[in-house]
Amino acid sequence: MIAATLLAGALSAAGPVVATDDGPVRGQAIPGGGGVFRGIRFAKPPVGPLRWRAPERPVPWRQPVDAITEHAACPQPVYGDWNRAASGAGAEDCLFLDVRTPMLRTGAKLPVMVWIHGGGNRAGAGSGTVESRITDRGIVVVSIQYRLGALGFLSHPALSREQGGHSGNYALMDQQLALSWVQRNIAAFGGDPARVTIAGESAGAQDVALHQLAPASRGLFAQAIQESGTAGFGVPPRSLAQNERLGMLITAKAGLAAASGTAALRQLPVGRIIAAQEAVDVPDLDDDSFIWLQAVVDGRVLRDTPARLLESGRVNAVPLLIGMNARELTLHGGRPAAVATIRREFGNNADAALAFYGLQPGGTPVDDPRLGDVTLQLADDLTFRCPTIATSVALSARGAPIWQYQFDYTPPSGSAVSHASEVRYVFDRSRTGEPPLQDYWVRFVKTGDPNGTGLPAWPAFTRARPAYLGFGNAGPVAGKGLRASICRLRDVP
Repeated sequence: MIAATLLAGALSAAGPVVATDDGPVRGQAIPGGGGVFRGIRFAKPPVGPLRWRAPERPVPWRQPVDAITEHAACPQPVYGDWNRAASGAGAEDCLFLDVRTPMLRTGAKLPVMVWIHGGGNRAGAGSGTVESRITDRGIVVVSIQYRLGALGFLSHPALSREQGGHSGNYALMDQQLALSWVQRNIAAFGGDPARVTIAGESAGAQDVALHQLAPASRGLFAQAIQESGTAGFGVPPRSLAQNERLGMLITAKAGLAAASGTAALRQLPVGRIIAAQEAVDVPDLDDDSFIWLQAVVDGRVLRDTPARLLESGRVNAVPLLIGMNARELTLHGGRPAAVATIRREFGNNADAALAFYGLQPGGTPVDDPRLGDVTLQLADDLTFRCPTIATSVALSARGAPIWQYQFDYTPPSGSAVSHASEVRYVFDRSRTGEPPLQDYWVRFVKTGDPNGTGLPAWPAFTRARPAYLGFGNAGPVAGKGLRASICRLRDVP
């Protein structure tokens, strides 16, 4: 026991070594007795015969493996400067996680935040998150990677035949294996496996929400944070059959015949797979960039649609911090598409919704200085605000403590709030006048309640009292009934 404890926290000249149950890893020491570990392998490389299969634990090793430098991201195309570096560092062997801890001592039992990165489930990376000093506040941070795009979500009849009638959602299984690694190993890094909060932004928030609905994810976390993303994203889910048909469209674009088997699928070059997913026209989806934001009811990871799972109470109703930004993303198709979008999305309530936005015949579009023009409001109501409210209502009905927010802070530079604006304030400690997100988030990770001494009160959300906290330039201000008049017309999570 003494030897194991010494190994778990031993400091060598090259850095601290921690014994995981797969093998020892060597990280970088940080002041105060902590350490940073970059690129700990939690699964076998998902290549060759393991492509499009459930992830498997790695082959154990005996000698310390360096976990000091940056590691590969998962394969992805370039969508702009925000993911250019990740795309350039992409490789199929990408199932790594990073850990930053302020105290390398078994028995410290520090609360843990596991971060699932965003990027539409088709881009982004886990690296860089552990450079945050948020751990100075007394928590452990773990950042995980997962297969992206078609490599992480593709279904295909040949794969389903091979895998007992199910295929797809491999990325979610990657995340489940990483969370299992946390349960088995985080104590050796000073963390408490009983106090794990899973958190994510955008697609990462959607994945957090799906873990609340996935039976195999139960017991892997105690709390959740969803930033600008819900289980459904306001988009209709795909059935396994629909995702298989999409998979066949993608593999056909990649040059494979419809009758191709699993061997041919796994021999496809990665670049051809990515090019094919980018070229395919996704059936019944206006904006093809949402291709991997449609939840896939594969029958294995996700047993039913998010709406039915939430409505029936088949959900892990843990304490939840959930919200969105005042401005997120624009409407696909712009103003010319607004009326048709409202008629399609609001159904029998379309006339009332058209009047709300001022888009009825003879009406004047209702633009807003904070929420943006009517098309920006519509896009963000449909994709972010109303799904967040529907999720909050459903989970609070199951007894989950809910704290809801809207982020609307404009920095002195004058740049408008947009998608992911809040993330820097979570990982960077706020300066005078900036919104104290990190204070609230850390308090939530530690206690399951974001409220604490010195912080403006954040009232909990209930159906009877739909409270939220607004983070604006005047500081945190509690409000009630965020966008209730439009969101009561549409309750899709």
